[in-house]
Amino acid sequence: MICRSLPLFVLFIFSLTMLEAQSKNNRSFEVTSPDGSIILKLEAGDRLQWSVKKNGKQILAPSSISLNLISGEVLGDHPKIISVKEEKINSSFSAYNYKKSVIQDQYNQSTITCKGDYGIILRVYNDGAAYRFFTKKKEDIIVKNEEANFNFTADHKAFIPYIRDLRENDIYHLAFECDYSVSKISDFVKDTLAILPLLVDADDNIKLVILEADLEDYPGMFLNLNQSGKGFQGVFAKYPIEERLGGYNKMNYMVSKRADYIAKVKGSRNFPWRAIVISSSDKDLANNDMVQKLASPSRIADVSWIKPGKVAWDWWNDWNISHVDFRAGINTPTYKYYIDFAAANKIEYIVMDEGWAEGNDIMKSSSKIDLEELVKYGKQKGVDIILWTTWYELDKRLDEAFSKYSKLGIKGFKIDFLDRDDQKMIASTYEIAKKGSEYKMLVDLHGTGKPTGLQRTYPNVIGFEGVKGMENVKWTPKDDVPRYDVTIPFIRMMAGPMDYTPGAMRNATKENFRSLSSMPMSHGTRSHQFAMYIVFEAPLGMLADNPTAYMKEQESTDFISKIPTTFDETVALDGKVGEYVSIARKKGNIWYIGAMTNWDSREMTIDFAFLGTGSFEAEIFRDGINADRDATDYKKEVIKVNSQTKLKIQLAPGGGWAASIKKVN
Repeated sequence: MICRSLPLFVLFIFSLTMLEAQSKNNRSFEVTSPDGSIILKLEAGDRLQWSVKKNGKQILAPSSISLNLISGEVLGDHPKIISVKEEKINSSFSAYNYKKSVIQDQYNQSTITCKGDYGIILRVYNDGAAYRFFTKKKEDIIVKNEEANFNFTADHKAFIPYIRDLRENDIYHLAFECDYSVSKISDFVKDTLAILPLLVDADDNIKLVILEADLEDYPGMFLNLNQSGKGFQGVFAKYPIEERLGGYNKMNYMVSKRADYIAKVKGSRNFPWRAIVISSSDKDLANNDMVQKLASPSRIADVSWIKPGKVAWDWWNDWNISHVDFRAGINTPTYKYYIDFAAANKIEYIVMDEGWAEGNDIMKSSSKIDLEELVKYGKQKGVDIILWTTWYELDKRLDEAFSKYSKLGIKGFKIDFLDRDDQKMIASTYEIAKKGSEYKMLVDLHGTGKPTGLQRTYPNVIGFEGVKGMENVKWTPKDDVPRYDVTIPFIRMMAGPMDYTPGAMRNATKENFRSLSSMPMSHGTRSHQFAMYIVFEAPLGMLADNPTAYMKEQESTDFISKIPTTFDETVALDGKVGEYVSIARKKGNIWYIGAMTNWDSREMTIDFAFLGTGSFEAEIFRDGINADRDATDYKKEVIKVNSQTKLKIQLAPGGGWAASIKKVN
């Protein structure tokens, strides 16, 4: 009898063992935000899946994540958990060249280590959630692809920045100057991709912004529609193995052949953060620090030499100065004129854009340029010089170029035509930043993708384009620019600074606007331009128009030139994505407020509660009563305000409002 029962007994024990093993291998982990409002859940069953709840409501549905190695190993497939480490962090750190001087860094975190020398870190803040993979393998690895999904609970509306400028049949070669299309997720346009950041408008007025951060030696993430039909999946450029010169004036180094993998990396490393920022208020998106918080800390011990500031820029205005007795253009007298203008208005830099070098050889200046004389002249006037270059020309001679021009007294490079964010290009930006720091040179990355934290790791990187800036008005006259201007503060600006290059003195209504190359104008009002200097983050703040135009409009120039480019404190006052925005920023003892609208005129209320105790004097620049017909029309006034003041303001179509506020007692 006992012998007959033995197989059943063994089967029973085997079943219990299998159930126990299954329970061990089908585990879930939850990390809750410090305030308890957000829960990130990781399910470790047959595959890794992350999901997020806000106030008990599911906002990100279970979404598969993994790293697929070229060896065939899938990190995240049937994971076996070895250990879990939990941490609670409540600290702060100093921010450099930023919209505030101190960033609060409070989060809860779990580090989950899996069999196979890899793991995943889960981190949850009060305003969002993030994860990243890590590996601890002895040998280098090749990542064939990464699975990064963002599944939503419904087919929400999204603000999608599509790639529109496909270049020479390589979708991964682009200027990262993408407007926002608003549609349901499921209506994602076929045969294209979207860049980050991307905003999803979920239920209950919750906005979700998808970001990545700490992108080092790894390709940037694009998004495409995934199989759920109401979510996105990450897409990554394959590694470049053949390149050639091409594009505009053969200044681009373009990929002609790519590998079948996305990255070759060290076996022991952290991979980029995948994050979503969660907000129930549009305005809070305009004052978010997620990328700074997730980025690697500064690798520059002494940052005292890094000086943000304003820049008199030559290219947008086509060197089109007048009322002088020399032929304006790319020559020494013209740049002395720019230096004189900068000195008179306490502008820290001029930039010498395309044309200063002999052809494409940046080691030789044009015969019409005496660079040594210009540096000396600038020093006498308290104005420093930044040189424009292409990535290709600089990258092949980093030490030679940085050494020569730092010794000459040049303060940095504006680097153009990167136009990619595959692994090779991202690695190059870190190398350029590092090399620049060794020579105490500033770096302004133009013609590049969105920032992902490099600006914190190397604070000498004080500018990024990756935005459809004002230069585009020269060739895209039908763009809805004012709408774009009040969209990017809530989406693109979350990634970091934007080299938008404002400052137009020729301003136009929608009806009067014309696209001109040599005498360009802006969409919207003069006060809209004023407000950009406060609303848009740009440690290296360009003055895009020409000195002659600014001297004719000295009152406007005085106001623009005194606005700082970095701040100690920021308060998001009001806003709605694509409609309007108002932001207050403080530097020292002076507050600055900027407000902008789309092509709709509107009334707004500025609440001065942020001022604190005391009485204040506000110097205000607002749309003039006729700004709807003549966009250059503005009115300056000085009024008394305090923390109890609630001021109604009227914005013209494409209009703006700006103020500087100082305490009087």
